[in-house]
Amino acid sequence: MASESLALRLSEKRSEMMTSELEGVALRLFEQHGFMETTVEEIAVEAQISVRTFYRYFPSKEDVLQLRLERRSRTLRARLMARSADEPPLHSIRVALEEAFTAEDKELLRRWITVVAATPMLLRGVLGGIQLNTHRVIADFLRSRLGAPADALLPTILAGAVGGVIQAAQTNWFLNGGDLASAISEGLAVLERGIDTNPTRGSAGKGGDPAPDAE
Repeated sequence: MASESLALRLSEKRSEMMTSELEGVALRLFEQHGFMETTVEEIAVEAQISVRTFYRYFPSKEDVLQLRLERRSRTLRARLMARSADEPPLHSIRVALEEAFTAEDKELLRRWITVVAATPMLLRGVLGGIQLNTHRVIADFLRSRLGAPADALLPTILAGAVGGVIQAAQTNWFLNGGDLASAISEGLAVLERGIDTNPTRGSAGKGGDPAPDAE
């Protein structure tokens, strides 16, 4: 049993290393020659593998661009689960995101953004991937921490606000450089200060004023 478990872990590690290597090769070719112009055959030749092996790891070249979003979501979910339940939820998200982005390969991220920005047809798929991955992880975490039902709107709204901060920080970093993780953390700190520790108390009364606490 132990040997089977070790073999499985080794197999998963090899698969992870191969997908990461293929991602790096593909992003470099996409940046150099354009996403539309680069073929799976060219990626396979550059990576010194067969086309069949490429398709074992990615259903299509478009899926290479989703890998970053899926990996980020897994990392973020793990880091959020490790945060103390006593922390304000937005603080937990800020710290977890800063840790996650600090660990990312910045050169690959820069190439990823370059490729997506230069290929309008990719935007819908990438935005959908963000919605299905990072946004969902954050919204699920907020629902859990706030004790909100599955159909509650507030966690989704707050997750959207967090996503807006990430997007703004990434765009500024791509154009102007700097420390991406710190920029995201600073942006989320502004959001954190602007929202009550318990956002569920923010129900508005008439005229948009916060409803008074019950006596």
